[in-house]
Amino acid sequence: MSTDTDTDYDVAKGDSVHPGKPVMVDRYTGGARINHWITATSLVLLALSGLSLFHPRLFFLSALFGGGQAVRAIHPWIGVILFFSFLGLFLRFWKLNLWKREDGTWLARVRDVLTAHDERLPEVGKYNAGQKLVFWSMSILIIVLITSGLVIWDQYFAAYTTIEQKRWALLVHSIAAILAISVWITHVYAAIWVKGTIRGMVRGSVTGGWAWRYHRKWLRELVAKPPAGVPTEDKKRTAAE
Repeated sequence: MSTDTDTDYDVAKGDSVHPGKPVMVDRYTGGARINHWITATSLVLLALSGLSLFHPRLFFLSALFGGGQAVRAIHPWIGVILFFSFLGLFLRFWKLNLWKREDGTWLARVRDVLTAHDERLPEVGKYNAGQKLVFWSMSILIIVLITSGLVIWDQYFAAYTTIEQKRWALLVHSIAAILAISVWITHVYAAIWVKGTIRGMVRGSVTGGWAWRYHRKWLRELVAKPPAGVPTEDKKRTAAE
């Protein structure tokens, strides 16, 4: 039986189950989806513009932004947009990404995840351990990127930093950017690999079968508190169909 504390952690505002054939489960609100896609778009643009400045062989990417001078001016502002957009996601989802006991078990059995032996995995809430690692990794990396980026943003902060500080900041910024791109690629690959995941972020809902297979604890907590007028037992009986 789920406790109120568990529900507070694993269920977000707007999450709900709709009985039917198939059962549909609301996973993301419209605001959350808009916030997510602004963040995703900003990250892609930031990666492309940053890579164009990273190495001469990648400078051709600057043409996407109007040339070298334009990309140097635009890149930092895209970073600012990314920071505040991700901040919105962080405020929405940080509590749902707190580490739980079952997350350690899930991570220890990651081989079963890769081989699709779902019956060996523990029930997890709205996010599994892999998703939580992506969330916290990006949280840390984006803080590092914005902090180091401000140090090397000469247009506004040249007078407040030394050459030595800029050199170190540029090195840290580059390493953090490579790590962030790697985490993003992992995130996208996992979303494509687990069929039905992208639907949740595009349409905001997933099927009851998908929720039962990948986030059973979350689904159990949802059906434990059905919307007014829908009998609890009816929803429990149909949730996994």
